Amino acid sequence: QFQLVESGGGLVQPGGSLTLSCTASAALDYYHIGWFRQAPGKEREGISCITSTNITFYRGSVKGRFTISRDNANKNTVTLQMNDLKPEDTGIYICAVDFGITSAIHMCNHFSAEFGAWGQGTQVTVSS
Repeated sequence: QFQLVESGGGLVQPGGSLTLSCTASAALDYYHIGWFRQAPGKEREGISCITSTNITFYRGSVKGRFTISRDNANKNTVTLQMNDLKPEDTGIYICAVDFGITSAIHMCNHFSAEFGAWGQGTQVTVSS
């Protein structure tokens, strides 16, 4: 069974940075990976996705501040570097793997468990 574990969340002040990691039970080279955010009182939304060929998509609200990338030294891990964090970035960050044929933007907009697997999430709180 394919498992994903997120780490790196925490409490940070506005303007600060965090690096989230999504570590899988198997190599992620051939799969599409996405980071999703569940904010309080809001629907889960895809904020950044990367295809197996490293094509990326970013939600407008995070573009220029967040960077999704694969760990070249550890092919089981995908990271999300988050800079200049804002209070509205607060939420549970959940990674997902898509086993099918898709694009980065499609994964971020339409992913569901039938296409792959979800992690459990890590809490990010941006507050002064």
